[in-house]
Amino acid sequence: MALPEQKVPQAVDPGVVARILADVYDLCRADDSGELADYIPELAAVQPDSFGLCLATADGRVYGAGEIATTFTIQSISKPFTYALALADRGIETVAEHIDVEPSGDAFNEISLDPVTERPRNPMINAGAITAASLIIGRDPADRFERIRRCYSRFAGRALTMNEAVFTSEARTGFRNRAIGYMLRSFGIIESDPDEAVERYFRQCSIDVTCRDLALMAATLANNGLNPLTRERALSAALTERVLSVMTTCGMYNAAGDWVTTVGLPAKSGVGGGILAVLPGQVGIAVYSPRLDPHGNSVRGVAACRALSQRLELHFLHVTRSARTAIRAAYSVAEVPSRLQRTTDEMAVLSAHGHRARVYELHGDLLFSGAERAVRAIEEQSRELEALVVDLRRVGEVSAIAVRMIDALQQELAAAGCRVAIVDPDSKLGHLVSSLNPADPRGLVFIDRDTAAEWCENIVLEHHRPPDEPACTALPIEDHPALAALAPDDRARLAKDFEVRTIARGEVIAERGSERSGLYLILEGRVRIIFEGADARTHRLVSLSAGRSFGEIPMLVGTPFVNEARAESAVRVAVLRPERFDVLTRQAPELKLALLERLAAGAYAQMDAAVRAIAVRGGDY
Repeated sequence: MALPEQKVPQAVDPGVVARILADVYDLCRADDSGELADYIPELAAVQPDSFGLCLATADGRVYGAGEIATTFTIQSISKPFTYALALADRGIETVAEHIDVEPSGDAFNEISLDPVTERPRNPMINAGAITAASLIIGRDPADRFERIRRCYSRFAGRALTMNEAVFTSEARTGFRNRAIGYMLRSFGIIESDPDEAVERYFRQCSIDVTCRDLALMAATLANNGLNPLTRERALSAALTERVLSVMTTCGMYNAAGDWVTTVGLPAKSGVGGGILAVLPGQVGIAVYSPRLDPHGNSVRGVAACRALSQRLELHFLHVTRSARTAIRAAYSVAEVPSRLQRTTDEMAVLSAHGHRARVYELHGDLLFSGAERAVRAIEEQSRELEALVVDLRRVGEVSAIAVRMIDALQQELAAAGCRVAIVDPDSKLGHLVSSLNPADPRGLVFIDRDTAAEWCENIVLEHHRPPDEPACTALPIEDHPALAALAPDDRARLAKDFEVRTIARGEVIAERGSERSGLYLILEGRVRIIFEGADARTHRLVSLSAGRSFGEIPMLVGTPFVNEARAESAVRVAVLRPERFDVLTRQAPELKLALLERLAAGAYAQMDAAVRAIAVRGGDY
């Protein structure tokens, strides 16, 4: 597959992750220690204070700060990619006959071989890299280098080119590398012309890249060798594992031990000022800053990678059940409403504006990668939102960076006019986010999704209910839907059989398992029908408002109440007591029949709404 040459986009995403990168960038930018690689004249002429930082996820999203589109030469970061191509060309066993995979503890340009095996100790030092370059298959020298260039391009997702000026500069001054080439030839490690192998190595080091290119090359390694943007296979999964293993132990030369301890990512540095780091399955990181430390690694690059690893909890030995968290489901309250039975006017408002409130259900372990995906999806859809719920009930481990990202998301959306609530019955977020408390104006913490959805609906109604529409309604008994359609005389007669009661908020109206106590018509306030779930918590089956009724089934069939009925607010109800209902049955059976028809229609509508809500949620709370 030919990759076209193209301009390098400088795509910097706004949002939580971009701000984390910007913070790390600002933290490291002030450090101007280190020296340029002056033994290569062209590298000594670069802008010393250039600095770019880029992160690409394993699904191809790129975040950056600073000069991520500045071009520089790849230098020694090329080594793992040529090693990868040599493995693909020759196979693991053949390559292992020429290059070991042990840390050397020596400088990257040491003129030496392992005293026992008489081979280069690993492919990340110059002796091993020149050997890897000699193993590339091709018709002639030009074809062999072209295969290397195309290999790098597949990893980067675009056609890369060689910098002729840097190549000429390296070829003119690369005497030490030529000495290494002739040493390799004298020991039979290189079986062809050493000058050709060394020149190919100079050429591969002179390929131009940007910070964004390196981040995507790293993300391709993180994605098992599959480029996350082009979907082109750059390397097999098995060979990717081997390359990353060698990068872990040898990629940072004689600073590899400190790197693995403090950063904990497979990585490779180059004297051009670049560093590439990989967290398999999650992210690729690239930094460009040309001032080098005594080991030949970018000073700012090492500091930035260390800070990112700590802040994003990227150390590869941080073991969890899953490296990713997916959004299990996402929907608006217009699509999946709460179990509160709203008035006709309220339902009309929610039908028109319910898309402005959404629920996001997460599952798995919430590490940086999963939190980034969730935060990204929410940010992308948050422009018109007024309320949002993040449901964590199915989440396992929640990392500290995920907690901070959720807190930052709350602040970001609150500033934009969108309130964020959390469903977190098990306190997975714990005390790490002080803002997650009921007094915070940004949002609340709920034990179930249903009450969180009602919270969203209330915000939408608050914003979009017509100004002349009352928020609460109170009905006289004659206007209750159960009686309103009756003939005036029948309505007046029947109304006399009901007695009006006022019930305080929280008071139990009918206990679960209790005998029939009356037919209840709600005139004002709300009644909650509740049940105990499999989680041993109490949940709402439905909330009934003015115009609804309950108690019909126990009255008609004589069975006990299946669920508890409790006053959700101060409530006024009209009650037809059992003895009055029995008198009505004997003295006015036609009036009883008319009442039952009205109640049956209302009860069916309520039951249908409750069943549909449960079906949509899969029986969830």
